[in-house]
Amino acid sequence: MSDTEDVKFSLSVLVNKQRTKVLYAEIDSDFADILLSFLTLPLGTIVRILGKHYGDESPVVGSLTNLYQSLSNLNSDLFCTESCKQMLLNPRKSIRNELCKLKLNVDDTRMTKYFKCPDKDCRCKRTPNLGLYYDTSKCDCGNFALNYDMGDLEVTSGVYTKSTTSFLISDDLQIVPSETEYAIRILTGLGITVTNSTVLMDVTFGFNQVMDLLKGSLDSLLSESPLTDIILNKGLLSSIAVKREKCILPVDQAVEQSSFNNKKITVKAIMQKSINRLLFVEADGNFVDFLFSLFTIPLGKIECLLGGSTGFKNIDNLYRSLGNITDDKYLNTQDTKTMLLEPEIPNGYVSKDQILPLIEETLNYFMEGALVSFKSPKGPENYVKGQKMYMVTDDLTVSPLCMASSISIFNQLKVPLYDVKELKLDIGPKEALGILKASLTSNSALTDGLMIKPTPMKQPKQERA
Repeated sequence: MSDTEDVKFSLSVLVNKQRTKVLYAEIDSDFADILLSFLTLPLGTIVRILGKHYGDESPVVGSLTNLYQSLSNLNSDLFCTESCKQMLLNPRKSIRNELCKLKLNVDDTRMTKYFKCPDKDCRCKRTPNLGLYYDTSKCDCGNFALNYDMGDLEVTSGVYTKSTTSFLISDDLQIVPSETEYAIRILTGLGITVTNSTVLMDVTFGFNQVMDLLKGSLDSLLSESPLTDIILNKGLLSSIAVKREKCILPVDQAVEQSSFNNKKITVKAIMQKSINRLLFVEADGNFVDFLFSLFTIPLGKIECLLGGSTGFKNIDNLYRSLGNITDDKYLNTQDTKTMLLEPEIPNGYVSKDQILPLIEETLNYFMEGALVSFKSPKGPENYVKGQKMYMVTDDLTVSPLCMASSISIFNQLKVPLYDVKELKLDIGPKEALGILKASLTSNSALTDGLMIKPTPMKQPKQERA
């Protein structure tokens, strides 16, 4: 990361005369590329790099921080292959997005490696196969694969926006072309009609400020002004899970329901009867696989699945405003919008029993005159073995099911055993989307995602004197 930490960007920032509010910042194409690249970051990468950069002061991202810690703590034997856990802890972008050469890249995930059978006389030579990501992949002949250089995969230049363009970003991260009409629109929208009430500042952004911008863009439950927070030192809040939201998913805002499959996962919810409170669920590996696979989904795809309404309001603004840029003179290629607004999942990353409508990228590569068959170290199945039973708490803490732990939760929450009931729940695509949305901003992801409505505890009647 040392190379990128030396990169600096100069931003022209317009603020109000009192210097309490950023009105907009003018950015060049290089900085715009970095901002737009936030949409390509998988959830697991976001949680990991925030934790690495901020350490003990790392923000809590909804229930995902707990889920990521649970994944880290689980024994590797519970996963289908040796590499499954690493694929979830360190998820990759699609190859197309990975090859984009940003001037400053917050994602420190290593570039994809390819592994070829070491046996020159391999009987599988006519249908060559390459392993992806990790050297634990095996050739069809049984040999472990060796590192192989895919020489003709070139790093692209220009990235997402054309190098001659510049943009304006508002305080809440809407991005528009740097043109007079858009500047006027932003200012009048803020109630500013005379320019003598504004001040122009030159501001330098480096790696730390870009990380603060990523953090602030996810902090929109508490702040819808990340630029003001960073540039005018108004302070960044440390939690992205303090405010609970009901995660109702209107059909007209969600991805087309016709694209869903009919797969369902049945879990057993352990409830407190008197107030209809969810304590935890008991589930097999399929449900845990679904939860952990959320880490492989990039922000842009989550925006797509949730119709541009994730609860990360600043990221929602970035996503929607990018969608409104229609002129080809700003974006690098015709495919750029698709790469950002509907990013694909890397090849070999989608589980066999995935509930959500996720699309893997297709890799077409010929070697020795034959189409290469890429082999994922995950294999063709899921990440998590299905037989083991797990306990999943409301904040997505996952652990192998243990009766002692169950009793401990009852004691901790002071729930008497006569007040406990079991309830079977079917988790289909709609419920899965609800859990996904809730996990981003809520520390009660199951209650909010499944729209379970606890009832208030009845207060004892006061006796009249």
